[in-house]
Amino acid sequence: MAVGCQRQGVTSEGEHPVVEDQVPLITTGVAEGAGLLASLAPATIGLSLAKAPQACGEGMVLVEGDYCPQVEQRCLQWMDPKGPYEFFRCAKYAPSVCKSKERRHLRFCIDREEYSEPGESLPANFRSWTHADKTCRSLGKRVCQESEWQFACEGEEMRPYPYGWERDASACNADHFDVVNPATGQLIDRRSPGDSHPRCESPFGVRHMAGNLEEFVTIDGTTPARPAMKGAYWQPSRNTCRAAQTAHDRYYNGMETGFRCCSEASTD
Repeated sequence: MAVGCQRQGVTSEGEHPVVEDQVPLITTGVAEGAGLLASLAPATIGLSLAKAPQACGEGMVLVEGDYCPQVEQRCLQWMDPKGPYEFFRCAKYAPSVCKSKERRHLRFCIDREEYSEPGESLPANFRSWTHADKTCRSLGKRVCQESEWQFACEGEEMRPYPYGWERDASACNADHFDVVNPATGQLIDRRSPGDSHPRCESPFGVRHMAGNLEEFVTIDGTTPARPAMKGAYWQPSRNTCRAAQTAHDRYYNGMETGFRCCSEASTD
């Protein structure tokens, strides 16, 4: 596991305590859901589907639901041998538990893909929080709040990974061990295009929220804004929705850093 995690500041001290919680979820069974859809007039269904994309701009998806601020996620099986990184990667989590008294309803838009320059297939790297802030504002958007990014990643089920509770090394662009060039000591660029890992998708359809690039967000309630980095990147790290790297300032950027933008959702 000595793959330069310390060099990149990815340490247990640099992350928020991952205290996860879960409130009983109320879900609709498949049969019930089918019956509900069948009871709706086709015109009503068509109208709803036609209106949905209008809530967000091009390339963005609507995220709406009840977010749990404090979540308990218990690892059932760790992946790595004893040492400094033995509690980094979890092979399987128990069902998440919401510890908050109340969930918070969120409704916003988020970029489906990590930001890339026009005409480029790879997401833009060497981006700092200040780069993200300037770019998002120029597009009529904003840097995502950490809570927004987390909810877009985990959904109401509070998934540890965007794709579920069991780690899958093939789902996202993560878990590469050959990440440092031995000749230069620098990270090897292992970015992937947005459509390269179709299973690396959150419950809301947002891509690459685990691995690929560490994405800058704004820590909720901070003034002036404090940055955090989410999702880790292509190295074998936590790569969970709740984990955060907070050791860097607003100006830090590197081979592994990028971002995506959020915006308010239209009420029309």
